[in-house]
Amino acid sequence: MISRYSRKELTNIWSEENKYKIWLDVEVAAAQAMEKYKIIPKGVSKIVKKKGRINVKRIHQIESKVKHDVIAFLTSITEKAGLQARYLHQGMTSSDVLDTSFNIQLVQSGKILINDIDKILSVLKKKALKHKLTPCIGRSHGIHAEPITFGLKLASYYEEFKRNRRRLQSAIYEISTCAISGAVGTFANIDPRVEVYVAKKLKLRPEPISTQVIPRDRHAYYFSMLGIIAGSIERIATEIRHLQRSEVYELQEFFSKDQKGSSAMPHKKNPILSENLTGLARMVRSYVTPALENIALWHERDISHSSVERNIGPDSNITLDFALVRLANLLDKMIVYPKKMMTNINLTKGLIFSQEMMLELTKAGFPREKSYRIIQKHSKDSYSKNIDLINLIKKDKLITSKISNQKIDNVFKFSKHLKNVNYIFRRVFKK
Repeated sequence: MISRYSRKELTNIWSEENKYKIWLDVEVAAAQAMEKYKIIPKGVSKIVKKKGRINVKRIHQIESKVKHDVIAFLTSITEKAGLQARYLHQGMTSSDVLDTSFNIQLVQSGKILINDIDKILSVLKKKALKHKLTPCIGRSHGIHAEPITFGLKLASYYEEFKRNRRRLQSAIYEISTCAISGAVGTFANIDPRVEVYVAKKLKLRPEPISTQVIPRDRHAYYFSMLGIIAGSIERIATEIRHLQRSEVYELQEFFSKDQKGSSAMPHKKNPILSENLTGLARMVRSYVTPALENIALWHERDISHSSVERNIGPDSNITLDFALVRLANLLDKMIVYPKKMMTNINLTKGLIFSQEMMLELTKAGFPREKSYRIIQKHSKDSYSKNIDLINLIKKDKLITSKISNQKIDNVFKFSKHLKNVNYIFRRVFKK
């Protein structure tokens, strides 16, 4: 991942130093268990923990010769810890260390992502309550439909991110497993109690049944959840981009005093943050497919998944973390233009009340199809002739013979469209 779209909290998790530290934690925990069950001499874990030092450069030097990262790691630890380190890794396979450690990194990342989502939820709630009754036009297919409130838009995003939080918590639980089961998962050369001990020590659960690897459906689930969250980010970003268009201009990204929008056109204030989020979301979603394809490995294990995970592990988590933090800041600082929202509501000269007028005709005894045709004709005339729909309705003697002008006036008030906003907010925010 490039530094431009990275935050230190996440890059630290995926650093080589942290990776090897976790490897050492796994090996020490396994040694402690083996000591407890009298498989290796006492004191090994203590010596390794005290004297074992992570030297990334030295590990790389050894790996360049032996062409095996775990062996290189164990050799470097032995050089520091001395002869007692020979008892490390007894009955274990490389995947016991790699998979358990990888899952720990995913859990560490997932917890930070949960915090990121919590910040978004906090901002969305604050903004939604502020704009609970700020009228704006609802659009379907990009066309003006009926009035809603800007608060309802934000409440919808809030509810979606509540679901995202639950999904991510579930994915973190799914990935919180440990495998210390040996070459093909049979515990042939290692006591199953070692796995139970290590899992408890590292706050994981023993994998019920592994082969040489932890089954990759768990990882596919985790990365799929990240992809869904990315989709939610893009949903909001796309809305902001559309609402900032010059001809709409209901919203604007915060634009700092010395910020420049275009190298050529000084007037430009481009929605660069939401456009950036759209691109980052695409990247995170692109990691889902290879994660799904990792499920089908040959027999008890191959390493076709390894190169994939070395890329998507850090990149997906780091990118999503950056995007979530950027989205929280964008939402917190965005500028809302309620007056322009009201202007846009009135833009179509009452066409947005066509459904309500049609329903009023049905209440007056007109068949629904006939009511639809009548209002559709007046709507077309309103649009083509640039005349308020209400004026055309009031000139229609067939309509006015059944419906009073007062009732017609009531139809063309958007208050009805806001009458259940409080009800919806109570469902979303539980108050």
